[in-house]
Amino acid sequence: MADQKALGYGRQGRREHGISKVQEVMSTKGRNGKITVHLSKQRVITTSPLYYKYDIQKYDLHPGYYFDDIANMLPSGVPEYIDDGQQYVERIVRAMYHFKQCALIGPSGTGKTHIIYLVAELTGLPVWEVNCGLQTSSYDLIGRFVGLGKENWIDGQVTLWLRHGGILYLDEANMMKQDVATRLNPILDTRGHLVITEKDNEIVPRHKFGYCVLAMNPFSAEFSGTKKLNAAFRRRMSVWLNFTYQSIGENLSDREKDLIVKRSGASDEIAYNILRVGAEMRKQYQEGDLPYGPSPGDLINWAVLCNDGVEPIKAAEETLIALTSDNHEVQEEVRRIIVNVFE
Repeated sequence: MADQKALGYGRQGRREHGISKVQEVMSTKGRNGKITVHLSKQRVITTSPLYYKYDIQKYDLHPGYYFDDIANMLPSGVPEYIDDGQQYVERIVRAMYHFKQCALIGPSGTGKTHIIYLVAELTGLPVWEVNCGLQTSSYDLIGRFVGLGKENWIDGQVTLWLRHGGILYLDEANMMKQDVATRLNPILDTRGHLVITEKDNEIVPRHKFGYCVLAMNPFSAEFSGTKKLNAAFRRRMSVWLNFTYQSIGENLSDREKDLIVKRSGASDEIAYNILRVGAEMRKQYQEGDLPYGPSPGDLINWAVLCNDGVEPIKAAEETLIALTSDNHEVQEEVRRIIVNVFE
């Protein structure tokens, strides 16, 4: 047996960084005097130090397979996702393992995109991201001819994902036009293929390690451009995960406060007050009184400047206030919230 330390084992014999197969060298001598050597290849799923923070080791989403041709699309260095016991990482990985697709629903700033990139790094999967805005066409997703001649076809993001595998991340999925969503139906059901009618009806099967995640804001008037998903499209998602803010209104999360302190270096008092502001803004955002609810990253940016010696209200002018809106009245409302907390 090869040396455990050399194979990535810790002092307690635990495998680190997602090594799914241990490299072994075994020699056997037969009756005829010949020596047979058996080798099993070591495959590192991820190099993320966060791999063992989450209970996902039993879910190998691409056993024995390497994404060598698109290795540059594997995320790296994604920070941990902090929640209050909802175990979103584990639930997403489990859903992909059993059903190959799932949907995330929640307001902006709840970390849906962040967590998909973290899941991708932890599971060793490349990400194909599509922002499904109102202007996104089937040509953007499927592909098109460029210039003259049929040899000048360029695959779209969905077609590339079908050919190469990984995670297809459809952000703002409920802003997608209906004709575009319809093209995805045969990909996401038991047929598992795309017919490219624009290209001599080529049939592109779904890669055996191709996973799909939808993310969307709740359908409501305050989320401009959103619409109800077509029932046929909605049924193709076996698992739906609801995301919300950790801190909102009077409910403040100690874990989110600790995250702000850890990532910014700000004091507990500054971080707590910053979180109070963010929680109140999120409440007003959900009530439709503000156009944006700050994410943990937005609050951390504000705290970084405070830790650098900038007064909290001045630091907010350069970060949170300008971020929320260009509208003068909206900015004044944000200033009022900040002053009430810090003065």
